[in-house]
Amino acid sequence: MRVPILLVCSALVLPGLRAESLSSADRETLLENLEKIREAAEGRVDARFRLAITAFRNALSSDEAAIELYFNCMEKVDFEDVHKRAADFREWKRQQGEKLSDPGLRLALRYQLRWLMLTLEAASVKPDRARLVREAQETVDSIFRDSEKLKYQQQILSQSVTSTVFARAYDINHVKVEKWSLSPIAIDAIYDNMLLPPYRTPTGLASLRAGWIKRIQQETVKQEFWSAEPRRRGEEREEKRIAMADDMKTPEYLEFIENELPQLQWDMEVDLFTYGDESGASVRMLAHLEKYINHPSAREWGEEFKKLIQPKSALTPEGVPAAPGADAAPAPGTTPDPAGTVAK
Repeated sequence: MRVPILLVCSALVLPGLRAESLSSADRETLLENLEKIREAAEGRVDARFRLAITAFRNALSSDEAAIELYFNCMEKVDFEDVHKRAADFREWKRQQGEKLSDPGLRLALRYQLRWLMLTLEAASVKPDRARLVREAQETVDSIFRDSEKLKYQQQILSQSVTSTVFARAYDINHVKVEKWSLSPIAIDAIYDNMLLPPYRTPTGLASLRAGWIKRIQQETVKQEFWSAEPRRRGEEREEKRIAMADDMKTPEYLEFIENELPQLQWDMEVDLFTYGDESGASVRMLAHLEKYINHPSAREWGEEFKKLIQPKSALTPEGVPAAPGADAAPAPGTTPDPAGTVAK
């Protein structure tokens, strides 16, 4: 039987091993070398980030620059890196001709690049969170102002920016950021984690309400334009011609209006009540319960509302409302009745 040479070498070396502590000088040298390795690694990462951000910033200058960078990244990642021929790339461009010529695609790519740049900044060592939140709000607002132009770009806008062809081409697809949405139209995550928390204070109620109203408006637009699988423009025009209506709504949109929109409105009022607007929010919540009395969540809303307005002194140590009259003394001239009635 042949014995591997490494095993023989190990057997020759092991008997000579003995316990030996590191000296102070050895520890200092190792720590210095470790710091040099860390700085070198961070330097390479920073250089890659700087290169990517420069390319992305240039591509944001125009639709033509954005689509050119898209082509370059696509050719590198999906063709050159997997050893496909240049002819294959040219054939892909030919087959995708109609899609690639859509102005909406180019606009969507610019928004994708913008969000990717913000994500890279958010992942930096010391990000300016307040500035990033402001710029994130501006970007989201711009996307929804352009929602008509972006009607067929749901797939691009919904994609995690760290999985895009841009991120893969520049090897920055492993970026992770806490409390940051990786898609510019993930409205729930964007507002819950980024845009609303700064205003959840007694002095920020006006901004909190304005933020919630904007969130609801944008969620409604999102459902209107991107709630269903996109169809080719020719198919949609034909359907509209047959239906003789320009305002057809998808079943998903109608479902949102009937069920999800009232829930968002309720969540807004609960948030406002929790952070100080008890008087105004409670009036609106009661009106909401009356308006949507048949909503599937109406019973849950009612229970939640009852807990919110229950006086703190009426709660037991376990947080359960005390039974009415449980601690009250009998009225003069009466005696407690075990059956539950009061006898004179």
